[in-house]
Amino acid sequence: MKKQQVLPVAARLELRPAARIGRFTESVIREQTRLARLHDAVNLAQGFPDFPCPPELKAFSSRAIEEDYNQYSITWGTPGLRAAIARKAKAYNRITVNPETEVTVTCGSTEAMICAFLGLVDPGKEIILFQPFYENYQPDSYLATAKPVHVTLRPDVKTGEWTFDEKELGRAFGPKTAAVIITSPHNPTGKVFTRAELESIAKHCQKWGAKVFSDEIYEHILYDGARHVSPASVPGLEDRTITINSASKTYGVTGWRVGWAIAPAPLTNALRKVHDFLTVCAATPLQVAVEGALAMPKSYYAVMAIKYRDRRDYLMKGLRDAGFAPFKPRGAYYIMADASAHLSKPGKSGRGPEKVPRNDVEFARKLVEDIGVAVVPGSSFYKPGKDGRTDLLRFCFCKKEETLRAAVERLGRL
Repeated sequence: MKKQQVLPVAARLELRPAARIGRFTESVIREQTRLARLHDAVNLAQGFPDFPCPPELKAFSSRAIEEDYNQYSITWGTPGLRAAIARKAKAYNRITVNPETEVTVTCGSTEAMICAFLGLVDPGKEIILFQPFYENYQPDSYLATAKPVHVTLRPDVKTGEWTFDEKELGRAFGPKTAAVIITSPHNPTGKVFTRAELESIAKHCQKWGAKVFSDEIYEHILYDGARHVSPASVPGLEDRTITINSASKTYGVTGWRVGWAIAPAPLTNALRKVHDFLTVCAATPLQVAVEGALAMPKSYYAVMAIKYRDRRDYLMKGLRDAGFAPFKPRGAYYIMADASAHLSKPGKSGRGPEKVPRNDVEFARKLVEDIGVAVVPGSSFYKPGKDGRTDLLRFCFCKKEETLRAAVERLGRL
């Protein structure tokens, strides 16, 4: 029997992951989903509906498969879907788009965003993130070998509205700034950026030549009179904004993975080069189905928003009754809640017989294991440090009414 060859030390040292992923951690959101399954918990962690998608979408997708839309599409998307995206962008987002040169269909908004990072950000440049931020954005920065720079959103003590400090925003920009990411409505806070805030961002982008990566996947999920403003419709941002969207949230089909990016032609060319070699194309029959979805009547979006508003209000009350201090979202389908009342007080160990959690991570683990409700610890949306928070939890309410009732009932045990 041959002896196994022992590699020299230098060769063994090379068998390691790439440095660019050295700061990666497992997705906290998706980890919580796995824990929910393990402990038979109600999953209010990951943002996917547990109810069926609209029956029209099922019919659209079935018809597309029956009609043999089963092969590769044009790399940047079927002509029909790109035309539908352009029509919708003009009618709803107030953006005039050429579907031939300015629209790229991707495998979800997740791929659209990483295509923007890889195609439009040089190594060593800086990306401005508003924190709390959606957890993918920071790893996207690392993959592009760029540096994330953070601007903190803070809830107003009187209104509960999440806002940023103008001076802090100005300090974040500089000669290395490549882009700023705007998510509106915002995940995880539910903030809806105002036109005035976008105009302020535009001023800095023009001064420093920065782009905007605008994540708008919750654009139709709005409450209390909030209005969605697309950054690309704001003067000064038209030629520098990449508008990113998908069918996932609006139509309740997070597993379909059909997204898109809208950008001026020179920027689209860069996006398409990355997309071409990253995934080739999104699923062809589902592209055809999403084309049909984009023609849904306005009433669909109005009814959807009302249903989510009712779920939001129900969960808000349940959280207050359970001792949380929730912040009322104006968009998307998440609630950030202050959990301080359930955490050990500063100066106390909290390690007595009841093992009172010291922070959001410990409390989230307690909730899923002991109470049977999975949520996301708020610190996963922050850069560690003085501006981060360890007393917040994110609750998702895009769930069936009976799911939310079960969660509220279990939280009542607290």
